[in-house]
Amino acid sequence: MHQIRISPEVQAQVRAERGTAHIFDKLDMRRTAHVIVDMQNGFMEPGAPVEVPVAREIVSAVNSISAAVRERGGQNIYLRMTIDAGSQSSWSNWFAYMFSGASRLRMAESFAPDAHYWRLWPQLDFQASDLAVNKTRFGAFVPGASPLHEILQERGIDTLIITGTLTNCCCESTARDAMQMNYKIIFVADANAALSDAAHNATLDNMLMLFADVMTTQEVVGAVHKAG
Repeated sequence: MHQIRISPEVQAQVRAERGTAHIFDKLDMRRTAHVIVDMQNGFMEPGAPVEVPVAREIVSAVNSISAAVRERGGQNIYLRMTIDAGSQSSWSNWFAYMFSGASRLRMAESFAPDAHYWRLWPQLDFQASDLAVNKTRFGAFVPGASPLHEILQERGIDTLIITGTLTNCCCESTARDAMQMNYKIIFVADANAALSDAAHNATLDNMLMLFADVMTTQEVVGAVHKAG
């Protein structure tokens, strides 16, 4: 697991500005969704194209939040990073400049719809009442990247609990945009995974400072069970 360290300076500044450690700990589960980001074989399996070893270690935390949310009437939504012909065309600079030819081909094949690496990690507690949503950018709220915003609006959801991988890429991108679209964000410190403690903790600092309430899994599950 990550060795979590949120900057004491950030914590002190946030407490001074907000007057409390947590701002979104009183939940209305009818208006709350747990968004699980990219917990797919391509990020989870040993030797996978974008293996994130710590992501395997957060599965139990993600599952415990999913179970609590489901039990209390909230919505679990599993995002899947997806690469298709449309995304390769409209996001051509990422594919052209951020990868070599062989790496680009492997990514495209791995995260194509229905490919093995595209599928959700089988140890996730995915149930019939949960939703799976494809996204074609790091952030699910980039215009045209996914139907997530429309799904949330149809259900009257205004609060998002963010878990998944990578902390500092798709999870952070999704959380940042969601906050700026007026969602309340809870970013779970020990249920997100990055490739290093430094990358993970830098995102936690950013989230707490500007974008989200940062909680542990235990705090989130407690808030869910106390929710109206």
